[in-house]
Amino acid sequence: MAKNSTIRNIAIIAHVDHGKTTLVDAMLKQSGLFRENQNVEERILDSMELEREHGITIAAKNCSVMHRNLKINIVDTPGHADFGGEVERALSMVDGALLLVDAAEGPLPQTRFVLKKALEKKLKIVVVINKIDRKDARADEVLDEIYDLFIDLDATEEQLDFPYLYTIAKEGIAQKSLDEKGKDLTVLFETIEKEIPAFEYDESKPLQMLVSDIGHSDYLGRLAIGKIVNGEMNYNDSLVYIDRNGKVKPFKISKLQIYEGLKLKETKKAAAGEIVVVSGTIDDINIGDTICAKDKPLALKRLHVDEPTVAMKFTINTSPFAGQEGSIVQSNKIKERLFKEATNNVSISVEETDSPDEIIVKGRGELQLVILIETLRREGFELSVGRPQVIFKYTDAKRLEPIERLFIDCNEEFAGAVTNKLSQRKGKMVNMINKGSGRVRLEFLIPARTLIGYRDEFLTDTKGTGIMNYYFEEYREFQGEFKSRFTGSLVSDRQGVAVAYALFNLEPRGRLFVKPGDKVYEGMIVGEHNKENDLNVNPTKEKKLSNMRAAGRDDNIVLSPITPMSLEKAIGFIKDDEMVEVTPKSIRLRKSVLSAQKRRAIEHGKTV
Repeated sequence: MAKNSTIRNIAIIAHVDHGKTTLVDAMLKQSGLFRENQNVEERILDSMELEREHGITIAAKNCSVMHRNLKINIVDTPGHADFGGEVERALSMVDGALLLVDAAEGPLPQTRFVLKKALEKKLKIVVVINKIDRKDARADEVLDEIYDLFIDLDATEEQLDFPYLYTIAKEGIAQKSLDEKGKDLTVLFETIEKEIPAFEYDESKPLQMLVSDIGHSDYLGRLAIGKIVNGEMNYNDSLVYIDRNGKVKPFKISKLQIYEGLKLKETKKAAAGEIVVVSGTIDDINIGDTICAKDKPLALKRLHVDEPTVAMKFTINTSPFAGQEGSIVQSNKIKERLFKEATNNVSISVEETDSPDEIIVKGRGELQLVILIETLRREGFELSVGRPQVIFKYTDAKRLEPIERLFIDCNEEFAGAVTNKLSQRKGKMVNMINKGSGRVRLEFLIPARTLIGYRDEFLTDTKGTGIMNYYFEEYREFQGEFKSRFTGSLVSDRQGVAVAYALFNLEPRGRLFVKPGDKVYEGMIVGEHNKENDLNVNPTKEKKLSNMRAAGRDDNIVLSPITPMSLEKAIGFIKDDEMVEVTPKSIRLRKSVLSAQKRRAIEHGKTV
């Protein structure tokens, strides 16, 4: 086997908010990528608007830094288990990983999820303990916790012998021990060069490249991104690619690019071990396909991604307000966009239904689908979505459902309320650690379906101080029925504009979602009913006027403030017979069947 010693390909693994993107910022700056006086945004890699808003990495991204004569290709991996498909793609391009852990919080669940994937792929791990300047930092204890985590994940003896460093990412400092004060990230760069193995390839094999990502350029069309596994790639080469069905399709490279900093740089040739971006006549190339030599087409093993566990129904917007706020409302346009998403995202699958206006989208989790819907509304789409449903499996006449491993970090005083709520949701506690700082860490095994919509309730129960994370554990036998909501809905019985007088009189009935001046329609959910049943109400009712009314009498109507309904809250709130209407400007809740008369008929078992 030959080695390419001029390149190191690394992924960065970290939990949300442990400083991963800040560390990459510092690496880019210290590699001389920017001028001294250049104004550079923080969190450079979180380029998507949604990533900056949510404070998470959603899509795996590539960049590179130079240290002396060594090129380091960096792949930024998402920390959330719902974006497992992105993790699989990222790890297929690298030979090692930096495991970044907060010196106070220690290794958290999402770290565990990605680390498990990296260890399974036998990647070399370098541990980086970040934020050692925090007042509550406990670096030595955290290092012990990391060893425990490796052992828990069945790491080999070789993997347990990992190198570790200490960093303060926001200051751009790395050091080998807690006693010495670092000056810059030189120690980190040298450790990457020494510990992360140079890419090995077989000189006797022809060109092979696994397509790990797909991009698009207005000028070049579809782009294939991946690592050259064997051989060498040259600009203007006539090559072939092998699709999922084993079909060999010829194409010619029109442009060959590599990563230089945050940008792409055109190159004439690239060697094995380099991450490249290829363009040409590849309009139908997909993730997992192999690009190879024309005379010796040999396919590589395709990417394996965890199967979807959650499904949602997407349909056109059929409310009376359809087409008023969005520019894209047609079912064929929605379908086209969703199929395109499934092509570019290996962890999402799309299935057509008997109805031409409906489509089923399957993904790894509720958050992943929420991010997809939010992306669509920002692109100008208008649509309706149903409640997320878990995907059951059937074996030997048994119904199996996905079980999640749930981690809760909260103050001791809230542990009882959280445990009580989770036991009602079929959760079983498997571990409890008192951290000694007034906080406890609880670990549960719980059905995925009972977690849908729980996050808001959890934040209320812990007064916003709790941290909740989970990842898929396994499929188990069905755990029993569970009632998702113990309240009904206040449903508007007519179209019009909500009036303060009507809403004031509805407040005793429950929590309202609309305010005076909001447009409503028949079948739209305007609030949550205190009781279990749904209640048809008239939010447009005005006070009957008479000549006996006292002047200024109505001016003192004061309504309770309403919390705007976010997409995540709306999807967690709705029942099976309800939907969320999503437009670029509004998020409304509604009944699947808008007409009150038709709903009554369905309730009494009559055909509509």
